[in-house]
Amino acid sequence: MENSGLSLAGAKALVVGVANAHSIAWGCARVFHSLGAEVALTYLNDKARPFVQPLADEIAAPLLMPLDVSEPGQLEAVFHAIKQHWGRIDIVVHSIAWAPLADLHGRLTDSSASGFLQAMDVSCHSFVRMARLAEPLMPEGGTLLAMSYLGANKVVPNYQLMGPVKAALEASVRYLAYELGPMGIRVHALSPGPIRTRAASGLQDFDELLYDAMQRSPEQDLVDIDDVGHAAAYLCTPAARLITGSVQYIDAGHHIMA
Repeated sequence: MENSGLSLAGAKALVVGVANAHSIAWGCARVFHSLGAEVALTYLNDKARPFVQPLADEIAAPLLMPLDVSEPGQLEAVFHAIKQHWGRIDIVVHSIAWAPLADLHGRLTDSSASGFLQAMDVSCHSFVRMARLAEPLMPEGGTLLAMSYLGANKVVPNYQLMGPVKAALEASVRYLAYELGPMGIRVHALSPGPIRTRAASGLQDFDELLYDAMQRSPEQDLVDIDDVGHAAAYLCTPAARLITGSVQYIDAGHHIMA
C-alpha cells in the first residue's frame, strides 16, 4: 500500500463496521493506521470476533469492543471506553447498514413498517447517535464519516429499501455538518462504487452491478477498500479543514453517467 503523503500522526480514530478483511471499514482502518493514527475497532458479536481480532492485532488497535447498535447501551459503552482510554477522539467512521432480508429482497412498495424502521435505526439513526456521543470528545474539532451509495439519489435495481435509508443518511450528514460546524466538527458521507463485501453479498444480482459499474464508469475500473480508505483519510486531515457536509464519490466517475 502506497503512502499518499498525508499524515494522521497522533489522531485517535474509531472505526465501526469491520466484519472481515474485505470490509470497507477495514480499508479505512488500515489506511488510517498506515498514516500514523491510533485506531479503535468494534466487532458485531462473538461470532464476528474471530474475523476481526487478527485485523485489530495487525494494526495494534488499543481498543477492540463489541458493538451491536440495536442493543441498548452498547454504543454508549464504546464511547465511555474511548473517553477512559484516550479522553478524546478525532475521527469516527460509521460503516454499518442492515435490513431484514425479506424487506431487503422485496419491493420497497411491499416493505414492512417494522423492517423499514429497523433498517433506518441501524443504518442511519445510529450515525446520529454516534455524532451526539462523539461531540463532547471532540473539543478541538474532528471528522465524522458515514458510508452511503449511489442508490441514495438514483434508482439502482435491487437496492430497494436501502435507497431511501441511504438518502436519509445523506440528509443527516448535511444537517449534522450544519449543527456541528461551529464546533469544528466536519461531517461527510462517502459513496463508494460497488465493492465485493459481506454486506454487498446480500444484494440480488450483485455481479451484474459490478460489471455495469466497471463498463459504464469513465475510468472503466472498480474501486477497492484502500481507495475508500485514502479518500476517507484525506477528509480527516487539516488539508480538508473547510470541506464539510459533502457526499464524496469514490466510484471511478460512475455517478456522473446518465
